[in-house]
Amino acid sequence: NWKATMLIEYPDVHERKRELARLIGVEDRMFVEVEGHPRAYAIADEDLDRSTDEKTSAVHFLRFEFSKAAREAVRAGAQVKLGSDHTNYPAHVQINAETLASLAGDLC
Repeated sequence: NWKATMLIEYPDVHERKRELARLIGVEDRMFVEVEGHPRAYAIADEDLDRSTDEKTSAVHFLRFEFSKAAREAVRAGAQVKLGSDHTNYPAHVQINAETLASLAGDLC
């Protein structure tokens, strides 16, 4: 498993209020994609629900579970993307080699 804290930051309070309303459910659309394997979607906020019907929270606690094959692929050097496929926040980024090497050490 990998665990992460996600902070959605908007310095302007009005922009933050507007965008958090548009991003309801984003915590469930975050993913890690290991090359050659299905996306692992976040298991979010296991301790309590942080969103309401009006907005998502600015802070979420995420956990990503990987299959044994995906863990082995990461340790073997597979490319890994972190992203979101939320309708209002489609984005992804390739995790750089140095960071990925450190994260690979966290996989059992």
